Amino acid sequence: MSTEQNLITTPITADFLRGHLDVEETAHGLLPHRLPVWARRRIPDDRLAVAEAQPSGVRLVFHTNATTIRVDTLPTKRVYRGFPPPPDGIYDLLVDGRLTAQATVDGGNLHTITDMQTQTAEFTPGHAGTAHFTDLPPGEKDIEIWLPHAEITEVIALRTDAPVEPAPDKGRRVWLHHGSSISHGSNAVFPSTIWPALAASAGDVELINLGFGGSALVDPFIARAMRDTPADLISLKLGINIVNSDAMRLRAFAPAVHGFLDTIREGHPTTPLLLVSPILCPTHENTPGPLIPDLSSGTLKFKATGDPAETAAGRLTLTIVREVLADIVKQRSVEDPDLHYLDGLDLYGESDHDEFPLPDAIHPGPEGHRRISENFAELVFANNGPFAITTG
Repeated sequence: MSTEQNLITTPITADFLRGHLDVEETAHGLLPHRLPVWARRRIPDDRLAVAEAQPSGVRLVFHTNATTIRVDTLPTKRVYRGFPPPPDGIYDLLVDGRLTAQATVDGGNLHTITDMQTQTAEFTPGHAGTAHFTDLPPGEKDIEIWLPHAEITEVIALRTDAPVEPAPDKGRRVWLHHGSSISHGSNAVFPSTIWPALAASAGDVELINLGFGGSALVDPFIARAMRDTPADLISLKLGINIVNSDAMRLRAFAPAVHGFLDTIREGHPTTPLLLVSPILCPTHENTPGPLIPDLSSGTLKFKATGDPAETAAGRLTLTIVREVLADIVKQRSVEDPDLHYLDGLDLYGESDHDEFPLPDAIHPGPEGHRRISENFAELVFANNGPFAITTG
């Protein structure tokens, strides 16, 4: 049986991380980022700054014989003043691709949201902690530890009862995905079961997840970051944040999407590129934003506050956004045969909503994430889908 005294300590370097675009050296260890440093300088608000530092899709990957693993980290946990604190973030440990163990880390810094609408926050420093994994299968194995998708995590060190080394590149295709809080993993419980992670497993690809809660707003610097990131497959799931933040009118939205696609194509001229419209969300199907929190039922839900009549003046709803995105792909695919469109209603539509309603009226729960992943895998990675492996 391993004791703390005979564990081998390995400082974590960037070679052990996957699914990130940058790392920041901190006083404690490494903080993985999902946007490069130059792009972080363009971030206009705290919401995106927090979201990109939350390691959705980021994992530690290494090869070892160890049966005991400790991961020392310093988490930053987000809480809302006046609400009970959420559960500690989960660390999922996969052995040779199979979920085998889970752990949490106590303590950490606190990022307290004092106003949900303005996202005003206070920071309280805390202490580092450890995720403990024991009784793992013996023998050589590849380990993936998926970091909590909604908890900023500074990774410090691995402590194991056998040596570790970074896992070799398996040569799998790299899937670069950008989306909203649903892609980020909102209302999913485990980091390896957010819908992009499940779909990536089904498609046997390496995921880089640029799903940013509340922040899929067609920002040009995100398009530039995607342009400059090596990838074999690219997808964009756009629309819901434009509507629920009331960020654009129709006149601005379509050209912004064209510009986003133009920028990506500068670096990826023939890469399969999939534009995905929003899944079903009755709150915004025919009602514009902005979206506000609604506590009238005693639990947190959201409601749209726009006037449907104002769509005549260019305000956007999900129904309109789907029409715009489909038309953009129809126009562009004449000259860009590697550009594809997927209607979000095919990922999660009325029958899916009847079976697995949105718990807070905006985000799918764990069952919804699994359904979206299954539909995505079937429509995109399998058969003749746009990300299917072609031969010949």
